[in-house]
Amino acid sequence: MSFTILGTGKAVPEYVMTNDELSTLVETNDEWIRTRTGIAERRICKNETITELTVKAANAALENAGIAAEQLDLIICSTMRGENITPSQACIIQKEIGASCPAFDVNAACSGFIYALDVADGYFVRKKVKHVLIVSMDNLSNIIDWKDRSTCVLFGDGGAAAVLGEGDDLLSINLTAVGNDEVLRIPHGTNSSPFYEHEEQRAVLHMAGNEVYKFAVHAMSTGIKKAVADAGLELSDVDCVIPHQANIRIINTAAKNLDIDKEKFFCNVQHYGNTSSGSVPLALDEASRSGVLKKGDIIAMCAFGAGLTTGSCVIRWNKDGKTES
Repeated sequence: MSFTILGTGKAVPEYVMTNDELSTLVETNDEWIRTRTGIAERRICKNETITELTVKAANAALENAGIAAEQLDLIICSTMRGENITPSQACIIQKEIGASCPAFDVNAACSGFIYALDVADGYFVRKKVKHVLIVSMDNLSNIIDWKDRSTCVLFGDGGAAAVLGEGDDLLSINLTAVGNDEVLRIPHGTNSSPFYEHEEQRAVLHMAGNEVYKFAVHAMSTGIKKAVADAGLELSDVDCVIPHQANIRIINTAAKNLDIDKEKFFCNVQHYGNTSSGSVPLALDEASRSGVLKKGDIIAMCAFGAGLTTGSCVIRWNKDGKTES
């Protein structure tokens, strides 16, 4: 016994920042960004807090699943940075939606959603839960250097949630981590201790783009291959691929390496950019609600991020087709 996905829901900020607007902040232009990343716009928090977004996504997923918050046995939030250092964002979600179950956060950067699925799987296998809520959300606009065009063009805010129930639709899942804080990291920032003697660094994202690109292409190609093989399937059996929405060039290169039709890759990076742990579930929710996913479809999901972490899995989609816009 493992799980099935009962429902999904997304939440993104209202404010849409286009490439043209971004070019007024940093030396770049729409063509430069589109040709290198595939991104046309991203959502940026202005009035919204990460708590408001996580709660909105959670409630949307619960409604889509037909499950009340009181029925939840566990809440997992994957995020790099919640509203507070403590309590966890998951505990805040629990309070706001009226649940009463255990709750905790997971930080695996962009791989967070798949890491959270694997954690939830363990609870289902041990028969400790019947319903689990996973909320994956990041607010990257407040930890980006808006003068660094190599990073600020890539990221956006937002994410999504999924409600899991008992079932047998997880066919395989695989996680990896290779400890590395050189190519992708976000320092903690100011230290309040008067005794601290190390040099402080700004709490903004530092990334070696070329190294991340090479890691990402390899991670997506090998991750999907392994997940499909572990499920006892062939690549040709996959109906839809939900990749981490980091960069369209990474996705296209992975599709070529895997010899999977690019039409099978669901992409919304053009609208949201990279939303870190929110990326995969946000795409999953849109694929579901747009009718791209059909009941019985075999879905491969793969993500990669700081850590360096990767996560890949294959699930059987067991929901009916499009039910709402």
